[in-house]
Amino acid sequence: MKEREKEFIERITASQGIIHKVCAMYCDNEEDRRDLFQEVLIQLWKSYASYRGEAKFSTWMYRVSFNVAIQHLRKQKRKPLEISLTDKFEKIPDQSPVPSWQQQRLKQAIAQLNTIEKTIILLYLEDIGNEEIAEIMGITQNHVRVKMSRIRTTLRSLIKT
Repeated sequence: MKEREKEFIERITASQGIIHKVCAMYCDNEEDRRDLFQEVLIQLWKSYASYRGEAKFSTWMYRVSFNVAIQHLRKQKRKPLEISLTDKFEKIPDQSPVPSWQQQRLKQAIAQLNTIEKTIILLYLEDIGNEEIAEIMGITQNHVRVKMSRIRTTLRSLIKT
């Protein structure tokens, strides 16, 4: 295995939680999450040669992951509606931990945000600072603060209703 490939695999393995979080935020079912995960990995590999180390590796991963997720959403909107048999005939119960009602309400409220707002709030919930969010999103820190203030207000009103 080439040194570059080995380095890439080590970095992705150490930070794969980033990709899983992005996929979970943008996809509702497991099959779509797996597809998006694969798309993100492919794009990360294709883009790895262009990673210059000017930003943290995790920042670069978030940026690539979000861009792929947004492209994936756009493709899904153009696809005709498909009905999954697993959605209709669930024979195996979901064994994942049941989120609290507050987590469910927050997730439902976040789902109503636009793509950019979802991205910003996901990063915020991951305890990523405004400086890094600004770098990932390609906007100023001040713009991040303004967007976060508006997002909080929107989420409060969505959760109350």
